[in-house]
Amino acid sequence: MNSAKDIISTYIHFRDGGQASEIPVSASFWEEVATGKHPEIDRGRLMSAFTFSEPWQTWERHPAGEELVMLLSGAATLVLEEADGERTISLSEPGSFVLVPQNVWHTARTSVPTKMLFLTPGESTENRPVEP
Repeated sequence: MNSAKDIISTYIHFRDGGQASEIPVSASFWEEVATGKHPEIDRGRLMSAFTFSEPWQTWERHPAGEELVMLLSGAATLVLEEADGERTISLSEPGSFVLVPQNVWHTARTSVPTKMLFLTPGESTENRPVEP
């Protein structure tokens, strides 16, 4: 390795068995994933990070397993849709994290520049819009 990489522009796929590979991120990456152009991430875990400054427009869930959601900077509230209603978890210190249970719908809310790291199980991620 010649130099450090940025997790915002290069994701890491951790394959079952322990090997890891870098995946360059493009503007069309998630559309490509949705259309099956990256079948290699169906097994193992994908480490990614995003910067955002407003609430997510969608809920998501991961049928293949738990997801790690970790705050790198800023502040956010993670909202989990559970059987007895919504549960909110505030992430305000860098390094604070939540393990989102398998198959639980979740979204995030913020109004400040925020960067979060995700370690997501392979297979499909399901999405639905957040209702106003």
